[in-house]
Amino acid sequence: MEWHDDGIVLTARKHGESSAIVTLLTREHGRHAGLVRGGMGRRKRGLFQPGNRVRATWRARLAEHLGSYTCEMTAAVAAPFMDDRLRLAGLSAICAVAEAALPERERYEPVYEGMRILLDVLDQDIWPTIYVKWEMGLLQELGFGLDLTCCAATGITENLTYVSPKSARAVSADAAEPFKHVLLRLPGFLIDTGQTASWPDIADGLRLTGFFLDRQVFAHTRECKAPLARGRLVDLIRNEALV
Repeated sequence: MEWHDDGIVLTARKHGESSAIVTLLTREHGRHAGLVRGGMGRRKRGLFQPGNRVRATWRARLAEHLGSYTCEMTAAVAAPFMDDRLRLAGLSAICAVAEAALPERERYEPVYEGMRILLDVLDQDIWPTIYVKWEMGLLQELGFGLDLTCCAATGITENLTYVSPKSARAVSADAAEPFKHVLLRLPGFLIDTGQTASWPDIADGLRLTGFFLDRQVFAHTRECKAPLARGRLVDLIRNEALV
């Protein structure tokens, strides 16, 4: 068995003395693990930093086996952000969320493409809004998308400011007034692509996606909770929102 694909490094865990079990998010083969001999050695360690993009070849005797990877770097995404705490937290969070949320060996090309776009703009100020939209897209691809097209109570399409935690549907400001203490705030940049997002908007967006990820996705994983890397990103963005 053999295939070739583009991939993004999600995790690399030590195996034996110098080898590594590397998990990639690939374009055509989804979240896929493989053994890299010498992957934790001095020559290869930098290649398998989370977020790096690679061209991978996977080989195994049978399809159900772990198999082995041979990888070539196509973009060293992690290196420029080692001294940027917030961006490094964002990079760690997206890799951890993809690792935790996606079923193994199932193709999710839109999730891969969204992640690739985020990594491409990580050096730009727009990256936090792209991150929140990537989590929205992840929920959609996993079958838990939010309906932000119209108000769940009145059917109107204007002045949508909240989301119902029960129905995952938008609610207008007027309809939400008696219940807004139990609703989730809907930041405008998620429904108006031309709107600029502030740090409080980003924090609200992460709270919104995090609620549904926790309930619909992470509650059913082995750890039964969101990855710690996502929590660190949320804390840092909350601190930015308070400045």
